[in-house]
Amino acid sequence: MIADKMLASLQGAAQLTHHARADMTALLAAKARFKADGVSLSVEDLLMGAVVQTLKQHPGINGIVQEREVHLSGDIDLGVAIALPGNLLAAPAIFNAGKMTLPELRAARRDLSERARTNKLNVAEMTGGTFTISNLGLSRVEQFTPILNTPQIGILGVGCAVETAVRDGDVLVWKSYAGLSLTFDHRAIDGAPAADFLTALCNTIETFDP
Repeated sequence: MIADKMLASLQGAAQLTHHARADMTALLAAKARFKADGVSLSVEDLLMGAVVQTLKQHPGINGIVQEREVHLSGDIDLGVAIALPGNLLAAPAIFNAGKMTLPELRAARRDLSERARTNKLNVAEMTGGTFTISNLGLSRVEQFTPILNTPQIGILGVGCAVETAVRDGDVLVWKSYAGLSLTFDHRAIDGAPAADFLTALCNTIETFDP
């Protein structure tokens, strides 16, 4: 079923991918501040928060395409790709993610992950997302081309963070950069507004202030 859906996604949508890198310094600093306050959040949790913030500013990529019609959503139902035993994959949705705090997003993601591994997800969760995030940040993959979770318009692929030397005035400093890959359905959104979304997401990450 998963293989059939992936093939149908590639055959039925005009898929294009934009790639970018984001400086993770501010996001990692926010993670450390939360930890100092006794709140444990992962990088993925914070990235979900950044994606939600950016989708609020760029609603044109938050929705689905059905029967050649674009249906944008006022709610952000964030799909989270989850690797399962047996080379399986699920991408259930966190409903109303745009109204959640970061700890609430973390709790919802962990709940979906646990229920996915015990086959307790319902049909609405498996089919109701409006945008998906797929995180390979714990691997050595720096950037990749995620396949759309159709009928959704967009999916964000997150690669691992790489220490990179960048110029700061007259000196070189090391900063952690993560690769971001946005696949979108070109039938629903053009390349320029998709690039605007990815650029805004990088800016949100680089000035992260939850």
